[in-house]
Amino acid sequence: MGITVGVIEDHPLYRSAVAQLLTESPDFELDTVAESVAQFAVRRRSPESVVVLDLKLPGVRDSAAVMEVVGMGHKVLVVSAHAGQHEVLSAMAAGARGFLSKDVEAAELLRALRLIAMGESYISPTLASYMLSATRGRHVIELSVREREVLSLVASGERDQDIALELAISIRTVRSYLDRIRDKTGQRRRSELTRYAIEQGVLARRSA
Repeated sequence: MGITVGVIEDHPLYRSAVAQLLTESPDFELDTVAESVAQFAVRRRSPESVVVLDLKLPGVRDSAAVMEVVGMGHKVLVVSAHAGQHEVLSAMAAGARGFLSKDVEAAELLRALRLIAMGESYISPTLASYMLSATRGRHVIELSVREREVLSLVASGERDQDIALELAISIRTVRSYLDRIRDKTGQRRRSELTRYAIEQGVLARRSA
């Protein structure tokens, strides 16, 4: 059985394009497609699907839309034309597992959905460049240059083996850095580390 994905998008052409992409991808199963959160709530079939969610919707919108869909038990990937720092931080704080801008390539959208279905988070590396420090005035935990590199790649959705390849180090060394980062930040899960990276303005690097 494939990854079940719902779509909440009020733009008809974009909604149809995402639905078609999911239908044509063998490891995905298209679930409810709706133009508003209210419509999705009535039509939804799977109680635990990943949901591609726009922000500027009729009725409930923005972070309130994220919170409502998350509250239904779904994992949310926001895909929005409005992708500034405020939108990204607000959506993630509301419980979204990922954020992409609408100019995203199909392959990256599918990759983000796969990671989120596995319980991870995903922030587009392009959007991560907007993440200036969102926590000025807070105590900033000192991370080494290499620890920040590892954390930024985690925030991009990279797995341990991908990080090892990107940084030309062993998987064991990657995991050692991750242990140190977890000890310093107090964040244990990768989704928590991703959120921490966003809040601290750790820029994600684009892998080749």
